[in-house]
Amino acid sequence: MPSSRKPSRREFLRATTGAAVFPAIVPSTVLAARSISVPSERITLGFIGLGKQGSSLLRGFMNEPGTQVVALCDVDRRKLGRAFKQAETFCANRAGAATHTGIKVYEDYREILARKDVDAIVTALPDHWHALPAIQAARAGKDIYCEKPLANSIGEAQAMVAAARRYGQVFQTGSMQRSNEGFRFACELVRNGYIGQLQKVTVSVGGPPEHDYVLPPEPVPEYLNWDLWLGPAPWRPYSSVLAPPLEDDRWARWRNYWDFGGGGMTDWGAHHFDIAQWAMGMDDSGPVEIYPPDGKDFPVLTYKYANGVIMTREPGSANGVLFSGTEGEVEVNRGYLRTKPTSLMRLQLKPTDVHLYRSDDHLADWLRCIKTRNRPICDVAIGCRSVTVCHLGNIAYLLKRPLFWNPASESFSGDDAASRLISRPYRAPWQLTS
Repeated sequence: MPSSRKPSRREFLRATTGAAVFPAIVPSTVLAARSISVPSERITLGFIGLGKQGSSLLRGFMNEPGTQVVALCDVDRRKLGRAFKQAETFCANRAGAATHTGIKVYEDYREILARKDVDAIVTALPDHWHALPAIQAARAGKDIYCEKPLANSIGEAQAMVAAARRYGQVFQTGSMQRSNEGFRFACELVRNGYIGQLQKVTVSVGGPPEHDYVLPPEPVPEYLNWDLWLGPAPWRPYSSVLAPPLEDDRWARWRNYWDFGGGGMTDWGAHHFDIAQWAMGMDDSGPVEIYPPDGKDFPVLTYKYANGVIMTREPGSANGVLFSGTEGEVEVNRGYLRTKPTSLMRLQLKPTDVHLYRSDDHLADWLRCIKTRNRPICDVAIGCRSVTVCHLGNIAYLLKRPLFWNPASESFSGDDAASRLISRPYRAPWQLTS
């Protein structure tokens, strides 16, 4: 196993030319559950995955009081070097930030999990890599912040819930819209019946991923451990579309391919289907029937809930959610909230109304819950239910026929073909366990 010493600045500045070394597998003994006591003044954090979103989270958490970043991990040595410099610059420029010095870097996330001085991890990996680090972190006694969508399959999401509960870890899903006043107020209007009886929810997000992998092979960059990037996903040749180089400042497009993600359905869907579930009071439930577009009775993807509410996924010029009731409408998106009647915009909730969990800072909410041991605003079980809605839609698109889902047992009713799609096979030697 490589040394976990802190590299020199010179070593990191030449990270683009060094060959990647795959670390030995960490013995299972270091992943055994442990009991930790979070320091009263500081929470030590390890970051796994430092692309565009991971770097943003790193900046965010370094600015949260009471945190100490002690470890960084990425299979791309150039992105890891950028994050290291980012943290180093933060320490140099921000008063009182000296506690962020002494950061160590890793290529294999399991080395971070083996450290007893890491209280919690933040993961912003491609979707096919969400489940294993989170489950193993829970087993290692670490709290988890995992980017949305929670998992790349329903089965992974269920295993993540099981692990968090078994080991008692605080697990925040990165569906940040729950920590936004506009989205919360929209959900409160719906939950309290201010638009009458809810009849329909229209969600505007992208569609399912491509199932055919057609990207031409490219030489693997010497700074990238491509085999570890693939991890449990099927082997595919390297493509810069999936893992663009550092100077190509665009979002990687791995989510467009079934092997690695769920398309727009799980990307923006993990935000907006999540808000739909919250407004409907379905955080512990979900739809019972799912119909893909058939050109006749169902022109768009359609979900039916046991209470009679219909939810559809309809293409639009912008992502968003529209709630339609017998007496009005609420439409919410990032940057705006619209209501019919417009007077609802000025409504003040009564003390007797349903007041939803209030969080004004998604990151701070998780850190606070680490100390109180309460469940955060988008607990892993909520993330599981929301991403299940996304995956149910993708499975319906794939099979091109209706599905019948039992939210209580989280299983399909008498449908072997659909049931096989609850989980995805893992590439050896990776295995999904909770």
